[in-house]
This record gives sequence, structure tokens and C-alpha cells, in this order.
Amino acid sequence: MKAAAAARTRWAALRRSTPESRAASALRGAASHLSSYVLMALAVAMLACAVAGFAVTVREDQRLAAERHAALELALDEVRGVFGDSGRFGDSGGFDDSRLPLVARLAGLKDLRFDTDEDSTAGREAQSLHDERGRIVGWFSWAADRSLIRAEIWLWGLIGAVGAALGVCAFLAAGLIQRLARLLASSLKTIRKLTREDALTGLPNHGVMLESLERALTRRSSGVVVLALVDLDGFREVNDTHGRSGGDALLKNIAERLQASLPAGAQFGRFDDDEFAVIMSGEDSHTASALAEALLASLQRPIFMEQNWQISAGIGIAQAPDDGSTADELSRRADLALRAAKRGGRGMARRFELSIETEYSEERFIRRELESALSAGGLDVHYQPVVAAAGGAMIGVEALLRWTHPTRGAIGPSVFIPLAEQSGLMPQLGEFVLRRALTDGVRWPNLTVAVNLSPIQIRDRKLVDLVAAVIAESGIAPSRVIFEVTEGVLIEDPQETLQRLEALRALGVSIALDDFGTGYSSLSYLQKFPFSQIKIDRAFVGSLGTTGHAGAIIQSIVALGHALGMKVLAEGVETDEQRVLLRLAGCDEMQGYLFAKACPAEAIDKILARLSSPRPGVRRPGGSAS
Repeated sequence: MKAAAAARTRWAALRRSTPESRAASALRGAASHLSSYVLMALAVAMLACAVAGFAVTVREDQRLAAERHAALELALDEVRGVFGDSGRFGDSGGFDDSRLPLVARLAGLKDLRFDTDEDSTAGREAQSLHDERGRIVGWFSWAADRSLIRAEIWLWGLIGAVGAALGVCAFLAAGLIQRLARLLASSLKTIRKLTREDALTGLPNHGVMLESLERALTRRSSGVVVLALVDLDGFREVNDTHGRSGGDALLKNIAERLQASLPAGAQFGRFDDDEFAVIMSGEDSHTASALAEALLASLQRPIFMEQNWQISAGIGIAQAPDDGSTADELSRRADLALRAAKRGGRGMARRFELSIETEYSEERFIRRELESALSAGGLDVHYQPVVAAAGGAMIGVEALLRWTHPTRGAIGPSVFIPLAEQSGLMPQLGEFVLRRALTDGVRWPNLTVAVNLSPIQIRDRKLVDLVAAVIAESGIAPSRVIFEVTEGVLIEDPQETLQRLEALRALGVSIALDDFGTGYSSLSYLQKFPFSQIKIDRAFVGSLGTTGHAGAIIQSIVALGHALGMKVLAEGVETDEQRVLLRLAGCDEMQGYLFAKACPAEAIDKILARLSSPRPGVRRPGGSAS
């Protein structure tokens, strides 16, 4: 136990002693030492300069004095050489003052005079004059040049002032360096926090969680290490409704709830915007299932923010050693499992399987090929006829996107449309279908043209302008254009969707609610949104004649639609019995294989040409009931 506690202490110390903190400490120490060295170096340099300058000045003063005395001796020798002994002494036993100007000129001395009283030489430079017996008989004195030490006193003052200023600057520089060191240390601490912690929740971030996963894998000697990725469902709706601050508050609430639900020893962090990660070590494979159950259970209770929000999450799980032995492998495979869980619906958890990786490889292939097909013109639009329930005449077509791959053949929309939405290709695909459908629709002046709108297109603020532009370019009458939306579009952001649909209606087009009966089937949607048509899902039509409930449900939907002033269309009609029952139930329009499959525009041209008038006993587009 003591050894374990010591190991934990060392580990905690190691975590606290990060490279950033060690760098900050070293920087503070270096700044302190640097300031001391700067002060010492300046002090020593100033003292050395002062001593050296004083010594040089003293020697220079001494040299100049010796030169003046030597010049006086030379001048006296010159005078004696010219005037003999009279050049040394006058009649009175002293120096002949009349020779002074000559001596002064020869010696180059200022204000030279001869005094017999030594006191008279005070403040002047002087040299004694001796007789033949060596006795002092007087003193020559002159006004000496100012001593360099006295003359340059201002220079020494300046040097002192400069030295003092340098000292002050050194102190200020040392203080500034220390302050900068503290600021840098604080900045390093902040950077460390930002680079290792999520700013909103305070949880470890993506990089730290990967480091923790690596350490858990390194320490694993037996058992398993589980990585679970948790991605929230419908989080965008909260952001759109309550704004960014509301979304942040919800994220913190969910983070606290998830963290509280985790077993002891689990590590919890934020991986992405609305994605969290959990790392947990265990003894066997039941660890993963127990962890998933705990996470899903924590989100069962709604969260109240002005209203109750039922937030669910998709969970993807990978565990070592079965699914990988490195952090990169586990995180990649947990992400694949998460994607598979999200495709399965809300609130799903998936453990990684090899089949998921195969599916992902297939998805990458389809995404890549779909992008190429879009840019190279490899996509086409087919049209499925819509007929009137009374008489069976073709009254419209629904535009359906089709893709025939060069090697794979036909790839269904249910396969590539979701991938297009995930990869950001849906706006381009939607615009392609819209332009092709409305352009082709011009050649069928008596038919309506229905175009499906995906949730991504509805959320696009440029949609209304695009529709208006394509209608103007194609020349089709807006009253012949129908846009079909599903209930899922209405749920994600009702207010924005309502505004977008009303703006489309203002252009003169019609709006149809597709697949009615399989979603929420909320009556409030029918009242609130500007629908002109309801399309009954094929699931109810397929049950006609086999169960009594299907007929009752269809009759209820038809009655509801008519009560709200809407037409009702039944899709998926494949048998004549279904056609008759739907007609009896009051459906206005029908669509299905009984009448025609989706086909190219040229085939619609031929159908209209061949069946331009009703034919007895035939239930096909353009035909009438017999």
C-alpha cells in the first residue's frame, strides 16, 4: 500500500511538474540571476573605469609639471649662457628681475616672477633658486595650468551621473525582466490549461484523453481497456432555440450528469463540440456493456431549460486488445462504431465489429465516386407518374435522383443520399435535381412536377432565392411545382422550417407532407405549416386487403386531409385491389408500380404520346377507369 501511495505521489508530482511549469521556474531563476549579474557587471565596470581614469590623470598632471620645471631650468641655462653670472644674480644678491621676461618667454611660463618670500608663491607653481653654496636665495613662481583632476571634475561628475543612471536602469531592467518572467510564467500556465482542459466544462480535452488512453494501454497487463465515444442527438435544436449560451448550459448539465453516472476509475473528457469520451479499464468484456448501460441510463431523464428536453446520445465503443492495441486504433474504431450507432437511430450504442469497418470502406468508396459522378455528369433524374384516382389520367410526376455506377451498376438513393448529407454534397445534389426537374417539366405543360427537399436544403438560407432563380430561368409556372418534405424536417427546427416553407409558398409553389403516418403524425404540424397535400406512406397501402386497421387508418387520414382543405395522395400502389380500396376511401391521387415505375424524361414523353386519351380496362398513366 505504501509503495502504491508513493507511486501515486510521484505520478501526481510528475503531472504537476509539466514542461511548461519547469520552463517557467527556470525562466524566473534565470531572470533573477541575470539581474544580479547585470548589476555586478555595471558596478565593476564603473569602478574600474574610475580608477583607471584617475591614475591616468594623475600621471598626466605629474608629467606636465615636470616638463614646466625642466623648461624653467633650460631657460635659466640659456640666460646664464648669454649674460654670464649676471644672469643668475643681480647686484643685490638676488635674481636680476630684468631677465624675467626673457626667462618667461624661453620657458613658456605665464606670469613668471621671482620672490624671496616663499609665502608669496602660495597658490602658484614654484621652483627654488640656489646660490653657488646651495642656499635658497629665492623662488620662481608662475601661474600653472589647471590640474587635469580639477579641470575634469565635471567629467567625473558626468561619469558618476551616467553610472547612477545606468544603475537605476539596471534595477528597472531587472524588475522588468522579473515581471516579464512572471507574466510569461502565468501565460504558460494559462496556455497549459487551454491546451489540456476544455474551456467550457473544465474536462480533459481531446489531446489529454488520448494521452490517458495511451497510458492505460501501456499499464494494461491483463483485462481490457474500453474507449466509449458519446455523441449527443438533436443538440443543434437546443442551440438554435436557446442560442449558444443555452447550448453551453445544456452541455455542462449533460457533462455533469454523464460524469456522475460513471463507475469508479473511469476517465471522462470532452472530445468535440457535442461529443464526450470515456476511458475505463476492466477485467472482462462485460466492462463495455456495463459502461454503455450506465451512460444511456443517465440520459433517460429529461433536462429542463424553459421546457423539457429529452436528450439522447449515440455511443460507439472499442476495447483493447480485441479492437486495437494503440490509442489511434481504438479511437478510430470507436468513431466507426459511433457512426454506425447514429445511423441506427437515436439513443443507440454499438460495439465495434469488423463488418462496421467494411461498411465504412464501402461508404468512403461511394462518397468518392458520388462526388466524381456529380462533377462528371454521371447522375440522372427519373420521373414516376402521378395519376388521378378518378379516371386514372396522368396529372403529374415526381422527380427521383438516380445513379448508375460504371462498375457497380444502379446504386439506390437510400444508399447514397444519407452519405451525401453527411459529406456535404446534398446542396449540390439538390440543386442538380431542382434544375433538371423544372427544366424537363416545361415540356409537360399539363403535369405537376414534385421535387423532394432534404432537411439540409430546408436549413439552407439560400434555398428560396435558388428556387426563385431556377423557376425564372426555366420558365415553368410556379403553380405546377410541388415540394415534398418529411416530418423529420419539421421536428429539427419548427420555427425556421415554417419561415422557409412560407417563403416558398409565397413564390406560388405547393408544399406536400411526405410519408405521413410513419413519423410523429402531429395534427399541430398540419395546422401550423402551409401544406396543400398529404402523401400516405406506402406501408399503409401495402397492408390494404390484409388487415382491417390499414383501411381504417387511410380513411381517417383522408378525412383529416379533406377537412383541412388538402389533397391526399397514396403512394406505393401495386395492385388493382389497392387502387379500388383507395378510391373508395376518397384518395385524390395515386402513385406506384401499378401505373408506372420511375423512368427517364424521354419515357414520360412516350407515355404521354401513347396514352394521350383514356383506354378502357387499362390502369395506366393517361388511362381512365373502366
